[in-house]
Amino acid sequence: MPYRYETHLHTSQSSACGVTAAHEYIPYYQDLGYHGIFVTDHFFGGNTAVSQRLPWREQVHAFCAGYEAAWDEGQRRGFQVLFGWEQAYDGDEYLIYGLDKAWLLDHPEVKGWSRAEQYAEVSRAGGCVVQAHPFRERSYIHRVRLNPRLVDGVEVYNAANSAAENALAYRYAQRLELTMFAGSDIHDIPWPQHGGIDLPEPLVDEADLARRVREHAAIAPAGAVPPAPD
Repeated sequence: MPYRYETHLHTSQSSACGVTAAHEYIPYYQDLGYHGIFVTDHFFGGNTAVSQRLPWREQVHAFCAGYEAAWDEGQRRGFQVLFGWEQAYDGDEYLIYGLDKAWLLDHPEVKGWSRAEQYAEVSRAGGCVVQAHPFRERSYIHRVRLNPRLVDGVEVYNAANSAAENALAYRYAQRLELTMFAGSDIHDIPWPQHGGIDLPEPLVDEADLARRVREHAAIAPAGAVPPAPD
């Protein structure tokens, strides 16, 4: 059986739009049969719950509160919890995997990075960048922005997207041979639909996922729709 991981999850502690407290996700995902979750709260370019008037170190500590609460509960229940974040620009958003809190504490300049700087610096540190829901249509998104040279993968199934939006993302990733991801984009439980990735072996840590992405190892999007017919 594959090892399934949630890759896109928001907590009430660190995402302004999050409803469910971090620790509550652990028994929920255990009951769904997942092996682990990535906590990917909205970072400082997006819908964060953290005051950006705080000193940098306090911002990072507050941002990591959701992840750390989930990690503590995961340790208690024997469930793997991993760290990531979702950065936003002008409606386009990116999931960052492979780095940790210590890295954030050492890089306050991350808040001002362009998309190109983000990709270069995350890659330099051994992480990876995945564009979230690239074809999503919402009132706050004024245009679709695709950056295939600035990402390592694409979220081809997002449980909060329409089937048409997901089908476009699938076809885009397929044609450019980008690694396919899937996630629930969960903000509350219960959530009507779920996604994730299936792996042949469990992850060692966050950096292990980034390494597998760079090496084009087996990563299967769970819940991904088939490409739209020609």
